Amino acid sequence: MAEAMRLAGKAYDEGEIPVGAVVVIGERIIGKGYNQTERLHDVTAHAEMIAITAASDNLASKYLPDCTLYVTLEPCVMCAGALYWTQMKRVVIGASDEKRGFSNLGKPILHPKTQLIKGVLGLESQELLLKFFRGLRT
Repeated sequence: MAEAMRLAGKAYDEGEIPVGAVVVIGERIIGKGYNQTERLHDVTAHAEMIAITAASDNLASKYLPDCTLYVTLEPCVMCAGALYWTQMKRVVIGASDEKRGFSNLGKPILHPKTQLIKGVLGLESQELLLKFFRGLRT
């Protein structure tokens, strides 16, 4: 999660919503991403999507059943849908997203075999997000 936080900081420095994500297999990072929707002019360029694509390229597989995604903010419905199709083993989330997070659907959207862990470095992630949005308002 520390690497995901570092990537969120990179997004922050580039004026993007500060979200970072890494995909790990065993102890090895095989995919990294941070939000780049402004830079790439692409609404789908979320940290999770970029990390998933990198991991899939790394393993030459569309399925990632032995992998863990660490992400600093709860994925949106689009990203959770992509995670479903990858059959990701585990998703570890920093901060919850009460407005746009997938858990707002009120029903399971991740693959049934996916383990979900919430709150890892959640405070640090939330503080970075609050700092970013406060900066937009001033």
